Amino acid sequence: MTASREKRSAGLLLFRRTDDGLEVLLGHMGGPFFAKRDAGAWTVPKGEYEPDEPAWDAARREFQEELGVRPPDGEALALGEVRQKNGKIVTAWAIEADLDPGTVVPGTFVMEWPPRSGRTQEFPELDRVEWLGVDRARELVVEAQAAFLDRLAEHSA
Repeated sequence: MTASREKRSAGLLLFRRTDDGLEVLLGHMGGPFFAKRDAGAWTVPKGEYEPDEPAWDAARREFQEELGVRPPDGEALALGEVRQKNGKIVTAWAIEADLDPGTVVPGTFVMEWPPRSGRTQEFPELDRVEWLGVDRARELVVEAQAAFLDRLAEHSA
């Protein structure tokens, strides 16, 4: 696969400092494949973008599309890139901000379900969003994205 044909996603990881320590805002992936999974089914709010779109612009756009709320303003901390098992390259930034998960109105996607049924169903991109302590988030997030949590924790120490 050539670099120009690799799938790329960009996202924003919100974080806040609480009396219990650092927390991050993650989303549980929607749809039937992740409905009964917890570990490995949580993600930074993110989405794919084309090579001609700046990753930062895509991260902000996808945050709004995935969560239905404007991305917060604030100083963005670059968390770099990771390559997920599926080969997708994910770029993320962290922003210190608070957000009430109850205000989230997730975007949706349509897919054939059940498989080979000829019927399509609509599912939320993220079926729930929660603030999680970094250690708990590390247990639940897509494996490669745990590096973002480690980089954030190093920066926030």
